Amino acid sequence: MTRRFVDISMPLENDVASDPPPFTPKITYVDHDASFAQLAPFFPGLRKEDLPDGAAWAVEKVELITHNGTHLDAPYHFHPTMNGGTGKPERAIAIDEVPLDWCFQPGVKLDFRHFADGYVATAKDVEAELTRIGHALKPMDIVVVNTRAGSRYGNDDYVSAGCGMGYEATMYLLERGVRLTGTDAWSWDAPFVHTAEKYQATGNAKLIWEGHKAGRDIGYCHLEKLSHLETLPSDGFVIACFPVKIRGASAGWTRAVAIFDDAILEATRRENLHRTA
Repeated sequence: MTRRFVDISMPLENDVASDPPPFTPKITYVDHDASFAQLAPFFPGLRKEDLPDGAAWAVEKVELITHNGTHLDAPYHFHPTMNGGTGKPERAIAIDEVPLDWCFQPGVKLDFRHFADGYVATAKDVEAELTRIGHALKPMDIVVVNTRAGSRYGNDDYVSAGCGMGYEATMYLLERGVRLTGTDAWSWDAPFVHTAEKYQATGNAKLIWEGHKAGRDIGYCHLEKLSHLETLPSDGFVIACFPVKIRGASAGWTRAVAIFDDAILEATRRENLHRTA
């Protein structure tokens, strides 16, 4: 069986416009030479020249928030409660409580690169794109959205680039059994700079974070800051995105990967032929 992996995560790195200034990562690198001072106290009498090539270890000190880099947001990030649409709100689960089966499922890609920065995608937009690619949503599909922001990573406009997914677009997915979504933009919602303009004009606070807040009605997770989505087909792959287990946290970093193999591609081909027959 042939299997292919596509890394759809972005790296954690210094000096890249991946987040607003107060939230950017900071990584301090200690190389094999500088680290001798860390190693020596464990072995009294050790001289640097005693080590092979005089080299100790390499180590890094990383200062992060849980939403740096490619990460998975838990329902707790969106609101204190979830599943309120049932009439009985539940405590929102944290990242260490997210069911692992949510994080390894067939993937579907929506191509929304043509939408303007700040556009809020609707349920009709989602439905039209699913019709265009010929995909019938199944419960537990992982739906990722390719926006213009993916091409702007590392540039000063990355945080303000791309469209967002609105409340009704998000609910369209959740009501059909989707429990994990993703975007290559900084946020699942439209960039804040655009939403702020709408809020100032209308005074309507329901516009703020409306896609995230869909989690109040149906609990779900989403990936943010994905990459290379433009290299993926519309379907026929599986996404693996298990988060780092941080007790009680709102998010966890993940090495998100799209996985293709012959069996998946063949099953997708047959299903597409069946739908178009």
